[in-house]
Amino acid sequence: MNADLSDILRFLQNLIRLGTIAEVDGAKARVQLGPNLTTEWLKWATPRAGSTRTWSVPTVGEQVIVLSPGGDLTRGTIVPALYSKEFDAPETSDSIHTTHYPDGAVVQYDHASHELIATLPGGTATITADKVTSNAPSTICTGDLTVMKNLIVMQTATVNGATALNGGVNAKAGAAGGVAMAVQGTVKASGDVLAGAISLAKHPHGGVKAGGDQSGGPQA
Repeated sequence: MNADLSDILRFLQNLIRLGTIAEVDGAKARVQLGPNLTTEWLKWATPRAGSTRTWSVPTVGEQVIVLSPGGDLTRGTIVPALYSKEFDAPETSDSIHTTHYPDGAVVQYDHASHELIATLPGGTATITADKVTSNAPSTICTGDLTVMKNLIVMQTATVNGATALNGGVNAKAGAAGGVAMAVQGTVKASGDVLAGAISLAKHPHGGVKAGGDQSGGPQA
């Protein structure tokens, strides 16, 4: 009877155990439950594991829960995770949803201030799609902007730094008319400049006279 009671108590104790990740191998891990007790390789729970799948491997030392049906630790499932002294809560605000990565990257949304921030320490962000649309009324790029193909501006674009255009510029006035391009400052051209059929570099002038008289306008 005593042996049976001790087994029952052990099974009850093992139904729900707290421990820390000891080893990780793919979608399985071993959990340290005590000084002399480490589980077998157990599956760790994930939010989705069907046609939609998520992947975020537990960290060695991360505190987790082991749920074992019938108190059998060999059939247990690892449920991440609990904040611990080694891995404390990264935020204290009740309006922030965030993910912090070991390289210092942070993806964070604050629903109180309506602010989405993604910080990548020297990394690369890549979006692959047939079309990307931004409906923001204002977009600011604080670094260099490189466009590998065509740049089409339907309304107004403001560039505060130097602009290098390697594929030519085709400026067209809007439907309301007006000038197609206004330049504040000096324009330098290494080649010719044409106004209609008139060449700036090679056009002749009519009505040329000697002395201080002005010549006529340029001729095509």
